[in-house]
Amino acid sequence: MNASLLASDPLSRRHFINQAARTFLGVSAATLAGGNRALAVPGENTSKLKQVPTARNVIYLYMNGGMSHMDTFDPKPKQADLMGLTETIDTNVDGMQFSNNLPLLARQADKMAVLRSMASTQGANEQGNYYMHTSYTLRSTIKHPTMGAWLAKYQGRSNPTLPGSVVITNDSKHPGAGFLEAAVGPLIINNPANGLQNVRRPGSVSEQDFDYRLDLASKMDQNFRSAYDYADVRAYGDIYADAVRMMKSEDLKAFDINAESADMHELYGSDTFGQGCLLARRLVEHGVRFVEVSLGGWDTHNDNFVRVPENCAKLDQGLAALLGDLEKRGLLQETLVVLTTEFGRTPKINQNEGRDHYPKAFSSILAGGGIRGGQIYGKTDKGGHEVAENKLLPPDLNATIAYALGLPMDNIIFSPSKRPFTVADKGQPVTSLFG
Repeated sequence: MNASLLASDPLSRRHFINQAARTFLGVSAATLAGGNRALAVPGENTSKLKQVPTARNVIYLYMNGGMSHMDTFDPKPKQADLMGLTETIDTNVDGMQFSNNLPLLARQADKMAVLRSMASTQGANEQGNYYMHTSYTLRSTIKHPTMGAWLAKYQGRSNPTLPGSVVITNDSKHPGAGFLEAAVGPLIINNPANGLQNVRRPGSVSEQDFDYRLDLASKMDQNFRSAYDYADVRAYGDIYADAVRMMKSEDLKAFDINAESADMHELYGSDTFGQGCLLARRLVEHGVRFVEVSLGGWDTHNDNFVRVPENCAKLDQGLAALLGDLEKRGLLQETLVVLTTEFGRTPKINQNEGRDHYPKAFSSILAGGGIRGGQIYGKTDKGGHEVAENKLLPPDLNATIAYALGLPMDNIIFSPSKRPFTVADKGQPVTSLFG
């Protein structure tokens, strides 16, 4: 063994391990970069809001770019100057109307709680996205955890050989584990049709050779681990242990949507979002407790009445299929389905037949997981300009998710800089939605 290698500085040593892992295992520890272990004080700050969970899993559907409330879940009948080409249709719930862009979901409104009083303090896409995902405003000095990371931190994994959370997205800026340890961060998948890449042992490497290489890598790393017995180093090793367990797990089939029938693929839709919803259902079935699926393209400054119907067609089919499929499989009651976005779009139509950023009012959806369907919470004024009743901010939505999962919302965890943080900051759960 090369003594100079074992004695090398931490940076070059880390580079070597990362490259060796790429070669031997086909995995990378890039997700660990910048991570430091957060600190919690056991037994202190027990949440007064902790309850028996109503949901075990979350499927979180994120509409990236700012989904128009006027053209989806909060249309304004008889406001032609604001509605443009969008019309209003009845749902299967008396008194609840959606836009004509969502005919399939209109027939499943009895499963949903429609939150029409969402608002945000952030009017730019990146900042609004971050605030919605973390309950905290974007800062240059710290990265905050997302809800999937908090869930894994407090309740661990349901299936020890699969990740606690998975994010199906092309957004490289997802906050992930934030300041929490990398082990509770999500696995990122770009394309649901491709499944999980680089998780099979190369055919040219036998099982015996593979185990020999793992053992060799461990021995080469032993001196380094002894010399640098830090949380980051231990977490780094945990990532590889998790990767190996996953590679050898029979539950890897959860990531293979090709195992589904042609009829099921057609039900969800052939686009990436629909197939992502199908993958989300498979992952939840196999014990992944938090799955996020994103649908981009909602930043409609131009051609709103062309682009929104196109996006709504994907959303309408994918979400309607997901709700029906979960219900048929007996999974909807234990799975909280969340649909949200960073902010709405202006009720006023601009000169480019578009709608601009509008954090003052937008809509979100909750279904399953103990939520009482067929209800509307909050409202906007006649023109959709202002929240008129029961205003909710992103921390309140995240607190409601945490409440459904039974997470300790008042429990304080200290970041590496010793600053105190909670699951949803100062957000308050909307307990009246349950029942």
